Amino acid sequence: MHPDLAAIPDRILSTALGALRQANTQAVFADPGMEHRDYLCISSSAFAGELIIKAVIAKEHPLLIFRDLFHLEKHIREDYEFTEILLNAKTYQFDKLPELLWVTTGERIPDLDLFHRVRRARNSVQHFSAPDAGSFRRLSLEFLYKIVDPLLHRHFGLFAVDYHEDYSIGYDYVVNCLIAYELEFSVPKPLCITEFDVRHELSKSASDYRDGFGRKLLNLLDR
Repeated sequence: MHPDLAAIPDRILSTALGALRQANTQAVFADPGMEHRDYLCISSSAFAGELIIKAVIAKEHPLLIFRDLFHLEKHIREDYEFTEILLNAKTYQFDKLPELLWVTTGERIPDLDLFHRVRRARNSVQHFSAPDAGSFRRLSLEFLYKIVDPLLHRHFGLFAVDYHEDYSIGYDYVVNCLIAYELEFSVPKPLCITEFDVRHELSKSASDYRDGFGRKLLNLLDR
C-alpha cells in the first residue's frame, strides 16, 4: 500500500479529535460572550462525527471513503503525484455514512433518527436558516455520546470525554453535563472527578439512569 494511503486513517482521526475538542467545549461551556457556541456546537459535533466514522471505515481500507477515484483517470499524468489524486478525489457525504459504515464494517448506526436530526440541524446552521439554537447543545451531546463515543472507544480505545479545551480542569464539567442530561459515555479508568460531587448530581437523575449507569460510575470512582 502506498504510504500516503496508509496514513489516511490516522490523519482523519487526528483532525476528528480536534473537532471533538471543539464540539465538547462548545456544547458544555456556556460562558458570557460565547453565545455563538449555541450554533457552532452542532456543526462541530457533526464534523467530528463525520470524521470519526470515516476513520473507522478507512481502517478497513483507506480507498473505501472515496466515491469517485475511477473518474480521475483523465486527470492523471505520468508525473502525477499520489497526493494530488487524494486532493482531487471526493469522499462520501455525511448522509451516506450510515450505509457506508454498514457495508464496510457490518455495524449499524444505533440511532438513525438522531443521526438525521443532527444532519438537518447542521444544514440549517450552515444555510443560516436556524432561527433559534434551541436545544442544539443537548442534541450535540446526544449525538456525540450515543453514536460517536461508542465508535471512538470500540475502534480506537479512546474516550470522548478526554477531548475538550478546558486543559486546567479536565473532563469534570463535560461529565457533569452528561450526567445532567442522563447520557451514558465511555468511562476512563480510573475515573477522577474533583470539581463536583458525583453522588449529589446522580441523586437528581431518574432512577433508571442512577441505578444503572450511575452505579457503574460510582464503582469506578470508589476504586
